[in-house]
Amino acid sequence: MICIDARIDPAKAEEIKQDFEIWINKDKEYTIREILENDGIVPGLLLDEVHNFPKYFKLLNRFQEPAFALWRFRKLSYATSQQEEEHEAELVEVGTPGVEQPNNF
Repeated sequence: MICIDARIDPAKAEEIKQDFEIWINKDKEYTIREILENDGIVPGLLLDEVHNFPKYFKLLNRFQEPAFALWRFRKLSYATSQQEEEHEAELVEVGTPGVEQPNNF
């Protein structure tokens, strides 16, 4: 997935600074390590590329690694092998349909 919003609300900057040693970067690709449900309050993402120390969250009444909001990311779309082959076949077509090409082989 790719980060589409790494902005920090100035009103929450101090809190974010205390909770996260490492922050995300816009337009960088990340891999989901784990999805935290956070007792149904708000889901969050842990990332392979970012590891922060666990903190105590009063709202959850436990220690856990701070997670990133889902809305900060977008899923990446990669072409499947079949789509790539179909696209390649379109590019390989030579000549004009209905017009016979001379055989030079």
